[in-house]
Amino acid sequence: MSGVAKGGSCKHLPQARLIAWLDQADSIVASAAKLTISPKDFTEILESLSSDKKDSWIRELVSRGHGSPLEHSIYVFEVVCSRACSHQLVRHRHASYSQLSQRYSDKFLRKLVEKTSALVNSLVPEGFADTARVLEKAENSLKDFNTLLDVVSEAYVIPPAIVEIRDAWFLKQLLKATATYYRALASQVPYEDARYLLPQAVKTRVLVSMNARELLEVFLPLRMCSRAQWEIRMVAWELRNQLVKTHPAIFSYAGPRCVLLENRVRSNPCNLNDYLEGRCSFTIQRCPEHVPNNKIPSCLRSASINSPS
Repeated sequence: MSGVAKGGSCKHLPQARLIAWLDQADSIVASAAKLTISPKDFTEILESLSSDKKDSWIRELVSRGHGSPLEHSIYVFEVVCSRACSHQLVRHRHASYSQLSQRYSDKFLRKLVEKTSALVNSLVPEGFADTARVLEKAENSLKDFNTLLDVVSEAYVIPPAIVEIRDAWFLKQLLKATATYYRALASQVPYEDARYLLPQAVKTRVLVSMNARELLEVFLPLRMCSRAQWEIRMVAWELRNQLVKTHPAIFSYAGPRCVLLENRVRSNPCNLNDYLEGRCSFTIQRCPEHVPNNKIPSCLRSASINSPS
């Protein structure tokens, strides 16, 4: 197993980081596909498979929808996102998850408190009541949008639309909710109950394991689509970019459902960049989201533009 260390770069946005994978996953997947029609044993197939043949077998899997060989793989990635996004993420059932507990940790909120304290010339408070007072002071005294964004982004994911219109009121509401949370803790409300006061924008950390079939046929097609909610779409596009660098033979074909469906009806599938750059055109009458053929390319480019490069 090995890993990479790149994810999103903007603190107020979600981040996805591929951290571990089965090194020979592409060779194993291709060999598993060949095993289904070859009298040779698996080791012999694996050792004799050339790079060109490996790519050819994987293209055939994508084109025919022969998904089971893709399950002989594992990819582990870490996502830092809002609770609103994590609720969508864990709906993908063929995966394993470990998530930061809100019952036992206020990790991200404490970072917000530390930065806020410095800005209002206060020592970092230790008690819950003092923490609430510092946050209330910040809510009333901080005016600059960029300063507010820098502070609030320590603990919350901020929608791009809010940043675009520079809505300071929105950010102050998150500060206010954080102060209310610590007021509840000061009143001896348990962590597990006080968290009911926190907005869904609050950050969480999730470790996810998925195999290539779940990624190629379910997660990426659904979540890379322009109709997906913006945050999980960003996670999906960033993850796809990292997966392509790791195993291009498998993931260069990954894309929204329009790409998956189109590749299933082609004699030879096209990779995502071919569709984005116009080297491959769509032949399907409409995509699964009912976007007509002539509008699919612009819809696909829109999904790409509104996601990290």
